[in-house]
Amino acid sequence: MEKGVEVVEGKVDWKGRPAKKRVHGGTRSTFLILGLVVFDNFAVLGLSVNFVTYFTTVMHWDIATASSAVTSFMGTGYMLAVIGAFFADGFIGRSMISIISCWFYFMGLVLLTVQAHFPSLKPEPCNIYLQKCEEVKGGNAAFLYTSMYLVAAGMAGLKAGLPPHGADQFDENDPQEASHMSSFFNWLLLSICIGGSFSLTFAVWIQDNVGWDWGFAIACISIFLGTIIFVAGYPVYRFHVIQKNNPITEIIQVYVASIRNRNLQLPENPKDLYEIDEQDKESATHSEVEFQPHRDMYRCLDKAAIRTEQSPSPWKLCRVTQVEHAKTILAMLPIFASSILMSTCLAQLQTFSVQQGATMDTHIGSSFKIPAASLPIIPVAFLVIIVPVYDQLIVPFIRKFTGHPTGITHLQRIGVGLVLAFISMVVGALVEVKRKNVAKSHAMLDAVPIQQPLPISCFWLGFQFFIFGIADMFTYVGLLEFFYSEAPKQLKSIASSFLWCSLALGYFLNTILVELVNAVTKKFTRSGGWLAGNNLNRNHLNLFYWLLAFLCFFNFFNYLFWASRYKYKQETQPVFK
Repeated sequence: MEKGVEVVEGKVDWKGRPAKKRVHGGTRSTFLILGLVVFDNFAVLGLSVNFVTYFTTVMHWDIATASSAVTSFMGTGYMLAVIGAFFADGFIGRSMISIISCWFYFMGLVLLTVQAHFPSLKPEPCNIYLQKCEEVKGGNAAFLYTSMYLVAAGMAGLKAGLPPHGADQFDENDPQEASHMSSFFNWLLLSICIGGSFSLTFAVWIQDNVGWDWGFAIACISIFLGTIIFVAGYPVYRFHVIQKNNPITEIIQVYVASIRNRNLQLPENPKDLYEIDEQDKESATHSEVEFQPHRDMYRCLDKAAIRTEQSPSPWKLCRVTQVEHAKTILAMLPIFASSILMSTCLAQLQTFSVQQGATMDTHIGSSFKIPAASLPIIPVAFLVIIVPVYDQLIVPFIRKFTGHPTGITHLQRIGVGLVLAFISMVVGALVEVKRKNVAKSHAMLDAVPIQQPLPISCFWLGFQFFIFGIADMFTYVGLLEFFYSEAPKQLKSIASSFLWCSLALGYFLNTILVELVNAVTKKFTRSGGWLAGNNLNRNHLNLFYWLLAFLCFFNFFNYLFWASRYKYKQETQPVFK
C-alpha cells in the first residue's frame, strides 16, 4: 500500500484491492448511483399509477381484475427485494445484483413495448356497437404476465441493491462520513421524487396521448441510460466484502443454541460469556471479523454464548458478537411491524385519494387539466422542495443542539413520521367531509365524475398530501437508515429490504382492510358497505379515514413501546428521552 494513503476498513475497489479513502467512495460516487435511482423511478412510477388504465382499455380486464393485477405486481416487486437482498449480501454483491436487475427490468419493458405495438399480441379493440370486449387470454396473456414480472424482478433487485450500495460509499466509523451517509438517504428520497415527478407528468402524458408502445419504449431507454451511468462509476465505487460464512446461518445458530442451553444459568458478569480472546481479536482485526459489545436486552439469547465444552458445536455455542447480531434482527422486527400500517395509509394516496381527485375540478387556470393518474405528483412535488431544505438547513440546525450527526436519532425520526401519518388521515377525513358536503349542496351525489366534476378544486387534497409527504420523508428514510446502520455488515441489504417488505405488506393489508370494512358495514349502509360500489359521493370514505387515523394513533404507542426499549449498537443518546 502506498505511504500516506488511508484505506477504508472492510471495503475494496472493483479489482478487490483495499479501497482508498480519497480515491474510492464518498459523495461523488453516490451521484452515479442516484442517477440510476432517478431513471428507475422515471420508468416505473408512471406504470404503477397508470397500469390500471392499460389493463382496462387495452387488455380489456374489468376494474377489479386490473386493480388486483397492479396490487400483485407492486407487492411482488417489493417482496422479491428480500430474495434479491439475500443474493446481494451472501453471493454476488450489491452492485452486481443491481446490474443483473437492470437486465431483467430492460427485457420486461422491451416485451411490454413489443406487445403494445403489435396488434396480434393484444385483444381486438372493443366493438362499440355490440358492446363486446374480449379480454387478453392464452399466449398473449402469458406474454403480458411474463413482461410484468420481469419488470417486477428488476424493480426488486434495484431496491435490494442500490440503497445499501450507496451507503457503502461512506465509512460509518468516520463522524464526517457518517453525517454524509445520512444525507445520502435524504438525497435518495429526493432522487426517487425527481424521477417520479417526470414519470407522473411526461411519461403518463405520453402513455395517454401518444401511445402505450411509446410510453414503454421511453421507459426502456430510461433504464438503459441509468445502467450505463451506474456501470461508469465502477472504478470509483467502494464494495463490501462477501464473506464465505453464511450470515443468516449464524443468526439461526444463536436461536438454536439459546434454546438448547435454556436450562443453563447466565453468568452475573456478561464478560464471562464466550467471545474471541484478545490475542485472537488482534489477529482478526485486519479481516472482516466483526465485534460488538454486549447489550442488556433479550438476555435469553445470551445463553447461546455460555461455554459448556472446550470445542462445542456452533449450534450450541456462539460468540457474543454473533448473539448481538441476532438480538439486533429480533429487535428490528417490532419496528418493522409498526411501519406496515404507515404503508397502508400510503396506499390511500394511490387509490382512494386519486378517486377523490377524479370527482373534483382538476383544472389549473382555464384550460390545463391534470390527468387523474398524475395527481400523486402533488406529494412528490412537495418532497422535491422539502427534502433539500430538511437536509441542508433543518438537520444542521438541530445538530447544534443534539450533537447527533443526523440531527435526531433514527427511531425518533421514524416516530415523527408515524405521528404525521395520523394527522394526515385526520385531515383526509375532514377534506372528504367537505367534498361530500359540496356534492350534497349542489345536488350532485349521483353525478358521473368524468362528465360532471364537483365544483371543488382537487388541490384541497394537497393538505393531506403535504402532511403525508413529510411523514414519508421522516419514516421511510429513517427506516432505511436505521436498518442499514444497525444491521450486521453482511446483512445490510437484507435488513434494508425490511422497508420494501413493509410496503408490500401495507398494500396487501389495505386490500384486506377494505374487504373487511365492507363485509362488516354492508348491513348498516344502503350502498353495501362504506367503500362498496363505484359512487364515491354516496360512500363513507371519511369514516374509513377516521378508522385509519384511529389505528395510526394506537400504532404509534405500540411503536413507542418497542422503540424506547431498543438499544443502539453504539448508542450515543437515549431514545425518546
